[in-house]
Amino acid sequence: MSREDDTAWDEDVRVAVYRAFATHGRAPTGPELADAAHGSLAVAKQALHRLADARHLVLDECEHVVLAHPFAAIPLGFAVMGEHTLWWGGCAWDSFAIPHLVPAEPEVLVATRCPCCTEPMALVVGREAAPDGPQVAHFPVPTARMWDDVRHTCSVQRLFCGESCVDEWVARTGLAKGTVLDLPALWRLAEGWYAGRLAHGYRRREPAEAAEYFAAAGLPGEFWTG
Repeated sequence: MSREDDTAWDEDVRVAVYRAFATHGRAPTGPELADAAHGSLAVAKQALHRLADARHLVLDECEHVVLAHPFAAIPLGFAVMGEHTLWWGGCAWDSFAIPHLVPAEPEVLVATRCPCCTEPMALVVGREAAPDGPQVAHFPVPTARMWDDVRHTCSVQRLFCGESCVDEWVARTGLAKGTVLDLPALWRLAEGWYAGRLAHGYRRREPAEAAEYFAAAGLPGEFWTG
């Protein structure tokens, strides 16, 4: 077996990716990836492809990490500012998840614009309770299909001023209307979804486990479990 086929470093590479985003707001550099793979960037790149195949992250055509949920390396409509770090949020769900995942940032400012009317929004999101406000999150793509084109899925999971803006936006874009969550429901969805992702040994939820999580968050139904 060549070093490039060695899967022993996959988990170290995964953790290096997530910790670079959590700490610095960016993907790891080449040297940081090599350090995580016992000094071999080639091994690290092979690990990145296996991690992408397992849906732990998303690569672009240049083998750069563009998504490591809840973090993004590309702008998708959300800036998330902590006391020490600034991130791109992958979507409404991911932006609300960041303060629950990053130990040093218990509270963040989530900034975005309504896709329909372009009204700016700034919400303080913390670990204790959902922010107040009339805004809603729209999820056009059911969970069973979110990874069919995950970059598109993230780009359309947005915050709106209210449901009337959602209705106008889907009519304008031709997208099907999905499910709409108020801020408390969005906060419950995000609260524990990525728990443990910065540590070694993290395991993605199986479909039945995900369905249990959604139901506990008050989100039962075929949209979340179909």
